[in-house]
Amino acid sequence: MTETHFVIATAGHVDHGKSALVKALTGVDPDRLLEEKARQITIELGFAHLQLSAISTLSSQLSTLSIGVVDVPGHEDFVRNMIAGVGSIDLALFAVAADDGWMPQTEEHLQILSYLGVKRAMIALTKSDVGNIDEVAKQIRDQLRESVFALSPIIPMSVRSGEGIENLKNALASEFSSMQPQRDVGKPRLFIDRAFTLRGIGTVVTGTLTGGRLRRGQSVVVQPQNFEARIRSIQSHGSELESAQPGMRTAINLPDVAVGDGPGQIKRGDVITVVDLGTASSTLVALLEKSPRLGPRDPAARPLRYGASVYLHHGTSRFPAKIGLLDSDALEPGKQTLANLKLESPIFAFLGDRFVLRDASEQHTIAGGIVLDPDGNREKFPHEERRKLLTARATAPDNVDLCVHSEIALRGFAPKQTVFRKSHFSSGEIAEALLRLQRHKEIVIHDGIAANTKTWQALRDRASGLIDDAHRRNSERVGLDLNELRTALRDQPGDVFEALIADLCSDNFVRKGSAIARTSHRPTLPDELQLAAKGIREALSEKPFDPPPRKEIAVDRSTQQVLRFLIESRSVIEVGPDVVLLQKNFERMKAAVIDFISRNGPATVSALRQVLQSSRRVVVPLLEQLDREGFTRRMGDRRALSDQIEAR
Repeated sequence: MTETHFVIATAGHVDHGKSALVKALTGVDPDRLLEEKARQITIELGFAHLQLSAISTLSSQLSTLSIGVVDVPGHEDFVRNMIAGVGSIDLALFAVAADDGWMPQTEEHLQILSYLGVKRAMIALTKSDVGNIDEVAKQIRDQLRESVFALSPIIPMSVRSGEGIENLKNALASEFSSMQPQRDVGKPRLFIDRAFTLRGIGTVVTGTLTGGRLRRGQSVVVQPQNFEARIRSIQSHGSELESAQPGMRTAINLPDVAVGDGPGQIKRGDVITVVDLGTASSTLVALLEKSPRLGPRDPAARPLRYGASVYLHHGTSRFPAKIGLLDSDALEPGKQTLANLKLESPIFAFLGDRFVLRDASEQHTIAGGIVLDPDGNREKFPHEERRKLLTARATAPDNVDLCVHSEIALRGFAPKQTVFRKSHFSSGEIAEALLRLQRHKEIVIHDGIAANTKTWQALRDRASGLIDDAHRRNSERVGLDLNELRTALRDQPGDVFEALIADLCSDNFVRKGSAIARTSHRPTLPDELQLAAKGIREALSEKPFDPPPRKEIAVDRSTQQVLRFLIESRSVIEVGPDVVLLQKNFERMKAAVIDFISRNGPATVSALRQVLQSSRRVVVPLLEQLDREGFTRRMGDRRALSDQIEAR
């Protein structure tokens, strides 16, 4: 028998029997607080577990359905807590009382669930023993008609009499038997809804796990503070686990982290995740929508205007934010628009994440949205082009090819292993998308760097032009210095620059030390500098083993240019900052040193200076050069032949 994991959350108006419904289904009273008992209303999130069995329509096998149940408050004062409980659920369980029918908080909860992208719901028509079932059921169906929940089952039931409880369980089993479990994309996130300390155990946090697995003993990262912690143990519904999977209500023990609001502490609203998934950001780009269900007299129907202050609810936390609309001055009911959201504190969001906006007074749910760019601060990117790419992404946020292509275009260049780390796409899906885009010539990939084809070609053409220009202006040089090229290209990141050089060198270019050149380029001195070259050679030949200092040879810009050409062409050997030798003289001196040491053993600088009839100014850098080239090695104040030379 297989086991699948799902999470449901209650929804509905205050005093419509949500908590009583959870207790009837699971045997657990989700109201834990004394204040909740005294006021007989739910204030904080409550949790329970329901286990059912059903034949899976996907595998045709009997499956155990392990269902985490989150009970949310229905009172308008606690909508903030309600939103924290419904962010990662598979199904909403509405409670609508037969004596009240559809009420304001029922409607607000429906809008919140719609903004958050919840696709499935079930309606428990509670207090059915008071009658009025058909009329209220018709009212509910009318209210759901224009919503994503239009075809949701309506199950009459009474907690007091027990009528309908089994029908509801059977309906839930049937619904989940045809539902795919949450995807494992290798990017786990646990949005913390409770954080507390147990004596002898330490800090425990709970939440609904999405996106990937967490295992016992694993190192994790706490966002948005971005500090590391270690999982000592994992539980789900009281059972110890080696690992938790997506769709599980999960409790983890983090013994080295304290509960609190300070640096390095943990609280509700934080996110447990893993390394290499990026960091939090204080700016998002999103597609905002305002529900068409808002009536003209509803305070939440007022247009959302540019610069408005709001609270953004994401996961189990909320963030004060400012709205910057990109396509209009105001967002009206039933409309959508792109927006920049600047938050007072960083948020750890992914592409495709859903969120809810409430007004600054926290009285009204005014809009919802979907994240299009979780790192929205890209000020250097052209505004109109950025808007065009994000608009295309907004039409299909689940299209991996479109999203990857637009992301590479937005970033210009990106290491392929980091493209869309902060997304609901798996690394395998992203890798396949990169290959498809490369095959279709929409992107190029060089040395692990992915780039838009046109962007990369423009960079390549720019580099080629700079190299060719350097050849024209300085034909005597071996090529364009790589540091000069990097600066001219506005200091591209190191990995992008190296990928560019590798690409150039795969076709028509060659790297020569610290320079790059056309393979066809042959350094030549201009005719007007030939006389200066002759003068340098003569100066270095007068005393072949003790030439004059470099500063006396290259006294002006022209002779410095010529000397550089002679060094790059290996006609002259640079053995030190102020010592240069003709290549043939360098070879003669090297042979003399090797011959002397091989016949007499290790020798001092003084002894070798006498053999060469040279000066210490020349001999010391000469020997250091021979050390670097592996001909000699230093032993105290003497030089011996290297092992490689002695073995010959």
